Amino acid sequence: MTPAMIDDTTLYAVLAPFAAAVIAPFLTRWFKHNAAWPLAIVPALIFLHFAGFVEPVSRGESFVAAMAWAPGYGVNFSVYVDGLSTLFAMLISGIGTFIILYAGGYLKGHPQQGRFFSFLFMFMGSMLGLVLCNNLISLFIFWELTSITSFLLIGFDHLRAASRRAALQALLVTGGGGLALLAGFILIISATGEIEMSVLLSSPDIIKDTTLYLPIFLLVLGGAFTKSAQFPFHFWLPNAMEAPTPVSAYLHSATMVKAGVYLLMRMHPLLGDTVLWTTVLPLFGGVTLLVGTLLAVRQTDLKLMLAYTTVASLGLLVMLTGTSHEKALEGAVLYLLAHSLFKGALFMVSGTIDHEAGTRDVTKLGGLRSAMPITFAAACLAALSMAGLPPLIGFVAKEVLYYGTWGWPGFGLAVTATAVIGNALMLVIAAAVAIKPFLGPKVETPKHAHEGPVLLFAGPVFLSVTGLGLALVAHTTGALFIGPTLSSVAGRIMEVDLHLWPTKINAPLILSLITIGLGIALFTQLDRLRSLIAGALAAIGWGPDKGFDQVVAGIVSFSGWLTRLVQNGKMQTYMILIFGFTAVAVLLPGYLTGSYPAMPKMPEYRFYEWGIFLIAVLGLIAVLVAKTRLTAIVSLGIQGFAVALIFMMFGAPDLSFTQFMVETLSVVILALVMTRLNLSPSDHRPWPAAVLTGIVAIAVGLGLTLTMLAITQQPFDSRLSDFFAQFSRSIAHGRNIVNVIIVDFRGFDTLGEIAVVVLAGLCVLALIRVRTRPDKTAQASEQEAMQTQQAEAR
Repeated sequence: MTPAMIDDTTLYAVLAPFAAAVIAPFLTRWFKHNAAWPLAIVPALIFLHFAGFVEPVSRGESFVAAMAWAPGYGVNFSVYVDGLSTLFAMLISGIGTFIILYAGGYLKGHPQQGRFFSFLFMFMGSMLGLVLCNNLISLFIFWELTSITSFLLIGFDHLRAASRRAALQALLVTGGGGLALLAGFILIISATGEIEMSVLLSSPDIIKDTTLYLPIFLLVLGGAFTKSAQFPFHFWLPNAMEAPTPVSAYLHSATMVKAGVYLLMRMHPLLGDTVLWTTVLPLFGGVTLLVGTLLAVRQTDLKLMLAYTTVASLGLLVMLTGTSHEKALEGAVLYLLAHSLFKGALFMVSGTIDHEAGTRDVTKLGGLRSAMPITFAAACLAALSMAGLPPLIGFVAKEVLYYGTWGWPGFGLAVTATAVIGNALMLVIAAAVAIKPFLGPKVETPKHAHEGPVLLFAGPVFLSVTGLGLALVAHTTGALFIGPTLSSVAGRIMEVDLHLWPTKINAPLILSLITIGLGIALFTQLDRLRSLIAGALAAIGWGPDKGFDQVVAGIVSFSGWLTRLVQNGKMQTYMILIFGFTAVAVLLPGYLTGSYPAMPKMPEYRFYEWGIFLIAVLGLIAVLVAKTRLTAIVSLGIQGFAVALIFMMFGAPDLSFTQFMVETLSVVILALVMTRLNLSPSDHRPWPAAVLTGIVAIAVGLGLTLTMLAITQQPFDSRLSDFFAQFSRSIAHGRNIVNVIIVDFRGFDTLGEIAVVVLAGLCVLALIRVRTRPDKTAQASEQEAMQTQQAEAR
């Protein structure tokens, strides 16, 4: 179905968070932490705006809106609203509303709270643009904006070295993946001639049928895997926990880390359901799932436990998306929704515990149920959903994804086993987060624990209750949200029929029971399991996080070596490098394409024309055999005079006169400079250096000659010449076309050239005026020697 055009309101909805980022510091200055209430209206209105698309999108409709941005390059600020983008936009804005409120309570009294709100809104706007942009280039711009704004948020506490390192690590990893994604988008545009996502999706096989499918696939995966922390790029995400908890809750639930998953789901109709796709994605997703859950079990910090389970959940989503199986894709979409709700709630719960009890260490917490009853209730509901237990939305998602993996005709058994083990370990973490801090005997904490203000518990309560409500109306949830999103991912209209309770005993139900039993058994041995994993990691020693430091250190060392090599303070080195790369630039295209211009036929020259060429050749020989630098400079002027004579013969006396003047002044100035600089009279370079210089010179000359021949052999386009001939008299009031071009049509160019000449003259003047300061020590020694000689003479 062709997308329908809509007005620009949706475009303004994407830009609204950036406007809120401007006013946030001022509102915070006036209302302090209570500024969160009026600021939360912005994402709430955005949520309501996209909620208006739910009903038409559920009928299979889609919409586009566009605004000219750089039309000359085909880049527009355009949005594409379908099931997938609507679900993401509602998650980003809906959860973002409660994150803004939560930040108001969590950072109450912080001197930089206004700045934090501003960063948070910029991050929200960047993520909205990413999931809604229709144009590939504008999508990439918002993709990189999420990396930049997350860098600001993760490094918000910039006085701490750990925060700065985590922010830089996230920026380097995700930014590097973004560059790979840009290359992939450029290849897509080159291969298909299309730049709008909606147009590409209307022809799903357009990329698969090109010879560039493999590089496009790898480059897109590079962007998605780094953004969504897939193994071996998973290490940056747990380190990002150095950010304040509102950032962690937003980052892990609905925003940046889901960007890679969004990209894979969006590109599934274009790149998916191939042997490469169904092999690479399940493999890396499955490894990430297991690595994430095992590392989560090892942790005792609530935020780190949840962070590693986010890595695991992202791996599960990638694994399911990689199967290209309809039911597995349905499970991926449903789990994405469930994960956003329970993970956002649990992160806010962990932050509230830290804020009110003074610690996040699960081994130093206990008995908080009576002190924090509302937070405890929200934690239980969210943890039940994370564990995949009824009657929460996480249970429905787990049933559907098991149905999909079990029925996948590919590596269904291996993927199902991986999902069972991963979900069992996530049940362990969910139980640890919900039970350990709240149940059992009361443990003394650094702060007197009590229930937080409404700003802190509003988000966890709403998100956890929403997870319950969506499960109770599972059929409606499937019709309004899961079905349209699944249709976008699959590339065709899909019907979804969800139920909270299984209608019969089947393989998914049995797998769920196995998962629950295995999870409970592992939870009873949590301390022992944690010790085993910690010991195994200690025995391994090296990990990707340490590898990142080694790579960065290696890049710095290599950069230092390369800088010392090419920036050694010697003019000769700089000139060789400049002209060497110039030679490569002009010769390489012809070598790669195997096309060189044909050599022109030599015309019949007159004797005086041969005389001019002979003068130029003699001047060149004089330069090469000159014994002193001054002689070489004077001989070099012969070439310029020969060129001036050629201009004169071809009827350009003004150019000839200019060339004579420039060449004369150049020789005089260079000679004057030579007499004032402390240089040796002649060039004493060893023969290898002389040979290298000669090779570079010949290569540059040959390359420029071939370039000029190639240009002159092209059909002459006389439009510009005709324009100057027609309008030089009528517009510029000049008969000399060359003068008119220089003074009028290219007046700003001439002004720039004059400025360059003036600056060069000032630099030459500075060099001429340099005087070597007398060495006072040498003068004293010389005077002492003279006095000694005079004394001996007396």
